[in-house]
Amino acid sequence: MRARPAPPYISDIFPFPSRCAFARTAGAFFKKGRETMLYTPATKKAMKLCFAAHKDQVDKSGVPYVFHPFHLAEQMQDEQTTVAALLHDVAEDSGYTLEDLAAMGFDEAVINALRLLTHDKRVPYLEYVARLRTDPIARAVKLADLRHNSDLSRLDAVDEKALRRVEKYAEAIRLLTGE
Repeated sequence: MRARPAPPYISDIFPFPSRCAFARTAGAFFKKGRETMLYTPATKKAMKLCFAAHKDQVDKSGVPYVFHPFHLAEQMQDEQTTVAALLHDVAEDSGYTLEDLAAMGFDEAVINALRLLTHDKRVPYLEYVARLRTDPIARAVKLADLRHNSDLSRLDAVDEKALRRVEKYAEAIRLLTGE
């Protein structure tokens, strides 16, 4: 068996003067668009609850629904938005209420965002979305939610209903971003 050549040293690939300089540069790079889960006691508690609430649910293509809130959470930049992303559909789609979540000790700002994110079907959709603009947690989660729900590759078949839904979501994104 032939021996493999030794892998190049990091200094051969990245001409940084010191390990510290590389760490600072790499750290800044990875923090720009963090797409990994933030692990704190609150986010781990939210992950467990998210899984319990959605474990038997599937999306329109039959994929376990829990992947949707986990995908959103990986895009969030702080603990509050990560927790809100994980729990954003729990009150709408499970037996848990916002009062249950508050009693579990989740942050008041997160509960307020979840209250805004929970769509009362009696409220017109775009009016509901407009209310989210003033809350930075709810706004961040809803934008990620809309973008993920607009991804037609998640569907097995794209029909007229799906296209209309994406148009509605595009209008909601414009409303939230001011574009």
